[in-house]
Amino acid sequence: MGAWGELAFDNDEANDWAYGLEDVDDLSLVESALGEIEELGDEYVDQDTGCNALAACEVLARLQGNPGYNNAYTRKVDDWVAAHPFKPSAALLTRAAAALDRVLGEDSELPEVWAEGDANAWRTAVADLRRRLSA
Repeated sequence: MGAWGELAFDNDEANDWAYGLEDVDDLSLVESALGEIEELGDEYVDQDTGCNALAACEVLARLQGNPGYNNAYTRKVDDWVAAHPFKPSAALLTRAAAALDRVLGEDSELPEVWAEGDANAWRTAVADLRRRLSA
């Protein structure tokens, strides 16, 4: 994974995923990212699937008016959110919270990858995303 920081869009995979927002005028890309992790059931969550799920959760947090941070990597997402002011359903937010649980779980590659770096900073960033998602 090409990552330069612990935030959801501080990696190549999430940024590539975010470019897909340009092709949709609904929450289908977000729902698809959450669906991918749900389809795994109890199977191992690879880092790409985990990164996309975190990016989808970040979109939902931003749609609720809780961006948390803005930088050059979030600009395309922030522009999309401004142009598509959807209110996420409670069911979609519940799915997002479950995806965060899976990404943080034992059968997930991202905690393993971050164990080699600054795991505390990454877990803090994900906890902040969870807080913004539920606010």
